Amino acid sequence: RASARRRSVVGVEALRRWQHRDRGLVPPADFIPLLEETNLISPVGAWVLETACRQAREWRDSGLPLRMSVNISSRQFRSESLVETVASALLSSGLQPELLGLELTESLLVENTENAIAVMARFKKLGVMVSIDDFGTGYSSFGYLKQFPIDFLKVDRIFIRDLARNPKDAAIVEAIAALARSLGIGLIAEGVEEAHQAEYLRTCYCTEMQGWLFGRAVPAAELPKLVARIAGPELVQLRA
Repeated sequence: RASARRRSVVGVEALRRWQHRDRGLVPPADFIPLLEETNLISPVGAWVLETACRQAREWRDSGLPLRMSVNISSRQFRSESLVETVASALLSSGLQPELLGLELTESLLVENTENAIAVMARFKKLGVMVSIDDFGTGYSSFGYLKQFPIDFLKVDRIFIRDLARNPKDAAIVEAIAALARSLGIGLIAEGVEEAHQAEYLRTCYCTEMQGWLFGRAVPAAELPKLVARIAGPELVQLRA
């Protein structure tokens, strides 16, 4: 994830992949539903959080203070132990809370608004960052935006893909950007694959971008090389 304002890498997103001996890398859409159906999503989710925090701590100690973002599924969010799981992952890894970001979808927030507000308040008390993922594709209720303690909105890739060819997509992105700016929260564009998209987003209120333009998914061991290629080791820094 790159800063939209300067040539620097500010964070990464933890991607869940199943390394199957016959099928190779299995995408999450093929196995996350099964984990939820079998009630394995909570223990697997706890492992992902712990692993991601530990990796982020290793990068920080080596001079790469990157914010690690982790997606939280609806089943995880409804778990009474989620906040304790996050706190435990931070404690065991020694990671600074501000270097952990939790990404939530719009739909899970409106399932039980009162409970969502309470859970998110506890996240903020821990000091972690909170983002609304795939914004604009779900309920998009402005009501929750003024109630929930949100740090970032993530514009879904379906609005970024045709920015240059579809003026309606551009208008939607500009509207979301204006909304984020008015609320005083950051805006992340996902699915940025072409230079012209990045240039356009820089003219909007876009604070961070992610996508193939900056690099495809890589194993953790290869990330330092990718960061050096994008920005140069001396330019890696947290977003101001």
